[in-house]
Amino acid sequence: MQQRKYALVAMGELLADLIGSDFSENLLNTKRFDKFQGGSPANLAANMARLGNQTAIVSCVGNDNLGVFLKNEVAKTGVDVRFVANDSEMPTSTVLVSRTKGTPDFIAYRTADRDLHPHHIADELLAQALFFHTTCFALSQNPAQNTIIEAAQRAASAGCQLSLDANYAPQIWPNRQQARLVIEAFCQHKAFVKISDDDAERLFDQRLTNDAIIEQFHAWGAALVCLTLGAQGSIVSTENGAKRDFVPSQAVEVKDATGAGDSYWAGFLTAHLDGKTPLQCAKAGASLAVLKLSTVGPLPPVVDRSVLYG
Repeated sequence: MQQRKYALVAMGELLADLIGSDFSENLLNTKRFDKFQGGSPANLAANMARLGNQTAIVSCVGNDNLGVFLKNEVAKTGVDVRFVANDSEMPTSTVLVSRTKGTPDFIAYRTADRDLHPHHIADELLAQALFFHTTCFALSQNPAQNTIIEAAQRAASAGCQLSLDANYAPQIWPNRQQARLVIEAFCQHKAFVKISDDDAERLFDQRLTNDAIIEQFHAWGAALVCLTLGAQGSIVSTENGAKRDFVPSQAVEVKDATGAGDSYWAGFLTAHLDGKTPLQCAKAGASLAVLKLSTVGPLPPVVDRSVLYG
C-alpha cells in the first residue's frame, strides 16, 4: 500500500453509549447503565489504532463535559481527535443500549453528531488517508449526509479507498428508499462494504438470499462486499461477485456483543493494509471479533497485531 499519514480517516458519530449493566432482551427491563465512548466510526478508528494503525476521526460533539469525555477516551487509543468539532448549540449525542448476546435494543438521541459540514474535512486530510470510512448512522441525517457524500467524491479523487458499514436501522433512518439511494451514491466510488444479514433484511425490508444481497451492492458499485452472518460466519465477495470466500465462525463464549462488527471490520481493513487476500482479511476480522465478543466493554488499549493472524 502507498504511504500516507493515516491508515484510516473515519467520519461520523462520536457519541456516548449508555449500555445496560446486566444482560437484558430489551431496554424495558434494563435498570442500570454504564457509560462508554461509542459511535461506530469512532470505534473503528479506535480499534484500528489499538492494532498499531494511525487513524483520525472527523466528528462533532457538544460543548459539554460528555463531549470532553468522549474525545479523551478516543485519544487514549491513539486516534487523532483534532478534527472533532464542538457544537455550541446542541449537546453531545447519546444512545441507550441493552446488553445482549444478540442484536441490542437501543434508543438514539441525535444532536451534535449530525452537525457536520464540508469545512470539517479538508482536501489535505483526505490526501493523507488510505481509507475514508463512514456508516449508515452518519449518513442518515443532514447536514452530515450531504457532507459525507460530497467528501466521498473528494476522497475517491484523492485516491482514498472508501469504506462503509451499512449498519442500517429503520428507527434511525425510516425512509428505506432514500437510504438505498444514498448508500448507492457512496458505493459508486468502488467502496468496500460491510453489512450483516440482519442489516440487509432491515435495509431491503425482506429476507433476501446471500447472493441477492451481494449482487445488489456490487450493482451499486461496491468493489468488495463483506456479508457477515452472525454465528454462521461471513462471505467476502470481490471481482463484481465472481470471486467469493466463506469463513466459518469461531467458537466463543459471548460476554458482550456490542461493537463486534466494528472489531471485525478493524481486523479486516488492517489485514488489507498488510497486503492480505480477501479470505485472509475475513479470517483476521473474525479473530478480532472473537476477542471483542469475549470482552466486556471496549477492546484492551493495545492489541497485538498477531491476534489477527494466529
